[in-house]
Amino acid sequence: MIEFQLDRGSGVPTYLQLVHQVKAAMRLGALKPGDQLPTAREVVEKLAINPNTVLKAYRELEREGLVEALPGMGTFVRRVIGGATFAEHARLRGGLASWVRECRQAGLAEEDMKALFDSVLMEAVA
Repeated sequence: MIEFQLDRGSGVPTYLQLVHQVKAAMRLGALKPGDQLPTAREVVEKLAINPNTVLKAYRELEREGLVEALPGMGTFVRRVIGGATFAEHARLRGGLASWVRECRQAGLAEEDMKALFDSVLMEAVA
């Protein structure tokens, strides 16, 4: 089951942070079709947020066809997103971890690494 984390200083709305975390877990294979998301009550207790925030996130995921709410049962993953296999993710993650270590050895801060990664990502998309 997914464990949500919040970054209250990020400027990203709380419900979107939840949506992004579910999507990331789906892309990485941590959530698969049939897996149940935590109940709104569980998320509220863990993160001390408004229940409507959790429900808004879950409704957004349902609107996108990623999850399905079954009354009285919970919210379940309907499909996966992303195209890479779990093995491919593991291999790529290892390469990315090496890159992060290289960046740190070169003296780059986390924000520098993010900016560098984002610039390369933008160039690759163009």
